[in-house]
Amino acid sequence: MREPMSRDARLALDLALTIRHDGSGGVTDDLTEPADLTAWVRAHPEVLPDTGRFTASPEQLAAVRELRAAVRALFARAVRPGAPSPADAARLLPVPEAVRLLNEAAARTPTVPVLDWPDEAAPVAHRRPVRPDDELTSSLAHAVIAFLASPERERLRACHAPRCVRYFLKEHARQEWCKPSCGNRARVARHHQRHKATA
Repeated sequence: MREPMSRDARLALDLALTIRHDGSGGVTDDLTEPADLTAWVRAHPEVLPDTGRFTASPEQLAAVRELRAAVRALFARAVRPGAPSPADAARLLPVPEAVRLLNEAAARTPTVPVLDWPDEAAPVAHRRPVRPDDELTSSLAHAVIAFLASPERERLRACHAPRCVRYFLKEHARQEWCKPSCGNRARVARHHQRHKATA
């Protein structure tokens, strides 16, 4: 039975998955320029209140990339005793540093209560960031913290199919790979290994 994924889990995974296999044996980064981050945020309208008007600055890109490094280090810890993603194995941040970076990112945007009271409607209170420039990183960090502190974390796995560097949430008991194509590559690789061993 397929288990649903929370908004926080989806956001945390989508951020981690901006590091991916490039199709030719290497790893590529989907967040190398501010325009890349702008496109990513606009594809995730749940991140910010006015995502369609968001344009990333170089400072925001650096902050999100730093946060992503912390997230991938914490994902590697979460999948223990399993191995981390091959993309991370040689360059993981120490866990205490990753936790510190995540917590600092979450604290970057203090909020203040704001009252909205439109005509012919009930008043509504919500929270607005004091420093909107830090809202993106803080919002992402809040989602990651909520995901890592939830029971969903126990379903987190690193895909170990050849050339895959993704993390995924296990949706059923027999799932070993992030997607069927990775399962096919893993089976083909095992088949070749068995034939090479007997040859």
